[in-house]
Amino acid sequence: MSNVTDAAAVAIPEGRTATRRAPRSPGGSVWWKHALGILALLWALFPIVFLVSAAINPAGSLQTSSLIPSSISQANFDTLFADASRPYVSWYKNSMIISLVGSLGSVFIGSCAAYAFSRLRFAGRRPGLLALLLLQMFPAMLTFPALYLTFARFGDIIPALGLNSIWALILCYLGGAMGANVWLLKGYFDTIPRELDEAAKVDGASHARIFFTMTLRLVMPILVTVFMLSFVGLFSEFLLASIFLRDVNSQTLGVGLYSMTIGNEKNRLFGQFAAGALLASLPVVLLYLGFQKYLVGGMTQGSVK
Repeated sequence: MSNVTDAAAVAIPEGRTATRRAPRSPGGSVWWKHALGILALLWALFPIVFLVSAAINPAGSLQTSSLIPSSISQANFDTLFADASRPYVSWYKNSMIISLVGSLGSVFIGSCAAYAFSRLRFAGRRPGLLALLLLQMFPAMLTFPALYLTFARFGDIIPALGLNSIWALILCYLGGAMGANVWLLKGYFDTIPRELDEAAKVDGASHARIFFTMTLRLVMPILVTVFMLSFVGLFSEFLLASIFLRDVNSQTLGVGLYSMTIGNEKNRLFGQFAAGALLASLPVVLLYLGFQKYLVGGMTQGSVK
């Protein structure tokens, strides 16, 4: 014990005294981080709070809207569903049909293509992948005039697949299903061991049976991820839907709600618009809350291969 004391005394130079550093208070150096986080949260919640306030404000106009409403009422929701000139229920149904059918079709087409590029070896495999990547560099708006003219002529033969038809719009959306999703899906397919396919082939399974009964179950996280991304993209798509769907009963939520913000009645219809926008956000919110674990797993594992 005396040796340790002598060594400590030698280590301190003569004429100097050892000073003990004051303990740092926990969280004292990171207060500004918490402040920035709270500021960012308030900035993100402000439009949501304002939208909810405008939806439950019985005044129902833009000029009388405030962050904190003076009273609460469901008058805007009642007016929204009772307005025959603006069929909100039909808009909601059209958006859900387009989003669900288009997303499921995108997942099926993309997974079939990704399985072929990942597991099969054929001539033109690498150029095909590069061509898909190259096509994503061109903006989709370049195809709008050609699509409009094509389906306008096609509607003369089959009216159900012409303009003002949600099924024609779904076909247009499915035409671009093989895009970035194929690369994302292929990256996840590459993580599945090939030994499983070889063992199934030994038992006499074909590529189709391996794909539908075994591979799709193993890549379920990335399938849910692609479905969610496609659903959100189709549910909020506006440009192509506004070109194809001119009839008020065949419009989607994006096109229908936008019609409330133009013209001379946008001030009067603001409460009705806020109520409709608030209800339109529910499917996307519920989808993310229900499948967020698949979204994180699919995005991280499918992008590192």
